[in-house]
Amino acid sequence: MTVPPSDQVQLVAYLVAKPGQEQALADAITAIVPTVLTEPGCLAYSAHVSRERPGTIVMYEVWQDQAALDAHAAGAAFTGLAAQFDTLLGEPLRIDLLRRIA
Repeated sequence: MTVPPSDQVQLVAYLVAKPGQEQALADAITAIVPTVLTEPGCLAYSAHVSRERPGTIVMYEVWQDQAALDAHAAGAAFTGLAAQFDTLLGEPLRIDLLRRIA
């Protein structure tokens, strides 16, 4: 089934590690990627490290719709990661919601 791009939710999330927690943050994120990719409505979920800001993980995500993203946010993989944010993150999680134009 093809989902119209207008119904999809695309986002970029920025996770900035506390000094000394860069590898732990990367490990925690890469550990959940295989599980998240099997979640209903997950069309893309990839992690990248910033070349310009070492210690910053940039996530690119595409969800079938808002309901799929909401389910992900409430699911075990993300909530388990979020439970570690106080230890791992030096800045609050930042999410930029995107609207596809082409």
